[in-house]
Amino acid sequence: MSTTPSAATDAIRRHDPEVRGFASDNYAGAHPEILAALAVANGGHQVAYGEDDYTAHLQDVMRGHFGPTAEAFPVFNGTGANVVALQAATERWGAVICAATAHINVDECGAPERVGGLKLLSVPTEHGKLTPELIDREAFGWDDEHRAQPQIVSITQTTELGTCYTPEEIREICDHAHERGMKVHLDGSRIANAAATLGVPLRAFTTDAGVDLLSFGGTKNGLVFGECVVVLNPDAVRAMKHLRKMSMQLASKMRFVSAQFEALLSGDLWLRSASHANAMAARLAERVRAVEGVEILHPVQSNAVFARLPHDVSERLQKRYRFYFWDEAAGDVRWMCSFDTTEADVDAFAAALAEEMGRQ
Repeated sequence: MSTTPSAATDAIRRHDPEVRGFASDNYAGAHPEILAALAVANGGHQVAYGEDDYTAHLQDVMRGHFGPTAEAFPVFNGTGANVVALQAATERWGAVICAATAHINVDECGAPERVGGLKLLSVPTEHGKLTPELIDREAFGWDDEHRAQPQIVSITQTTELGTCYTPEEIREICDHAHERGMKVHLDGSRIANAAATLGVPLRAFTTDAGVDLLSFGGTKNGLVFGECVVVLNPDAVRAMKHLRKMSMQLASKMRFVSAQFEALLSGDLWLRSASHANAMAARLAERVRAVEGVEILHPVQSNAVFARLPHDVSERLQKRYRFYFWDEAAGDVRWMCSFDTTEADVDAFAAALAEEMGRQ
């Protein structure tokens, strides 16, 4: 009897693949090149829990982007990457300085604090970006046993508001944090979009700028699942492999996470996809700026557009296209573009927005 599995499937498509939305780049499917990489990695047996050939080669790929000290630890998701990374760079009494809008602060259900055991010290910012001066609002009290100790600064690139730090801005933050004995973590859920905006290599605003470790996002840029913690400064962390396991982020069949990152980063797929998503957001911003009554709230520097418009217009438009309120009371919304957003998608959405605004 043959043991070769059949390619036949009983799977049924239960969605309309022509439907597009602007709610999240997570709504997009997987890039065809990523699916092809998964198929290549399938078949036969590979050692589990990261001792496979794909995870081994991923180390070389990451070092090509971030330098010879980089070490990659694939995980399941972005929250897991952030929690594991921050735990590895802090003590039990440690605290994390972050922007008030940071994903770790508002979108991870308290995981850094409840699971990671960390105190978050959040700071209000303009357009989601920390500065040395803003960091100093919470960077104090290291000798005070009554206060959680600031041990790490976490920045997001690109930010949760779609803006982008320059390499110089990150260097200033890293120098400032290191002078005070703190480390720097970069939440890079959209790190590829930042590189596309800046037109520089990934290491220019990470390793070369002084970042100690980062969470590298893949799902928002075409992966089926999986993110990576990338340690840039080995002296800044401890017990990564144990923390990853304890945090339930160790994949048994890790080759399927690593193979996706290999396909994404070995060539220019990461940059092609991110550049396209950014271009679609720029096109969207241009189109909606022309609609009277619509206000763009933040510089459009990645694949996100934040806007303010009448609440009832948003509610009607949401019946035609999925997107989220960012601040419902203020009428603020967020529109996201992805690697598979087309010019036709953007133009149709802008036309629908203009139509709904015209009904006011």
